[in-house]
Amino acid sequence: MTRRLVLATDNPGKLRELAAMLGDRWEVLPQGHFGVRSAPETGTTFRANAELKARHAAAATGLPSIADDSGLEVDALDGAPGVDSANYAGPAAGDAANNARLLAALAAVPPPRRSARYRCVLVFVRSFDDPHPLVAEGSWEGSIADAPRGSGGFGYDPLFIDAATGRTGAELGPAEKNAASHRGQALRRLQQLLDDPGPGA
Repeated sequence: MTRRLVLATDNPGKLRELAAMLGDRWEVLPQGHFGVRSAPETGTTFRANAELKARHAAAATGLPSIADDSGLEVDALDGAPGVDSANYAGPAAGDAANNARLLAALAAVPPPRRSARYRCVLVFVRSFDDPHPLVAEGSWEGSIADAPRGSGGFGYDPLFIDAATGRTGAELGPAEKNAASHRGQALRRLQQLLDDPGPGA
């Protein structure tokens, strides 16, 4: 029987990608399906925020939960925007504003110094008080373009150039992106952990 799982996010892009990768083994439901509002992201690391969100959704629904916390790290900006990626241009900023601020911050930085990576941490909890959450991470290496390219993806994808293909995340098809991305890497690792969680889990 397919088990139910709540995804602790309201981000439609993350919901789409995670549901596509999890749908063959879980009945995947977004937290909004249950009327659950997003938890405040008060952590200072991707892992802390992911665990906070996962426990919040599990407590509100009584279901196992997966939460993603992810972001873009740009070397020339000392790792910014990092955990503030979603709000880089302000608390109510959208993708276009965040991308515009990133381009402005890198305006004087030449291509060889525009290296960057997407990072993702996924946390799975069986219940809100799960003493042994499963944690999986992924990292996608690339660089930042000098102008947006492509119409797919979300977030910083139009500016993020995949190191392997030279195309931006927004130029990759959904299956190509999931195969390469930080989120895809983390989810494949999490699926391994779910199959063999190890002692104490």
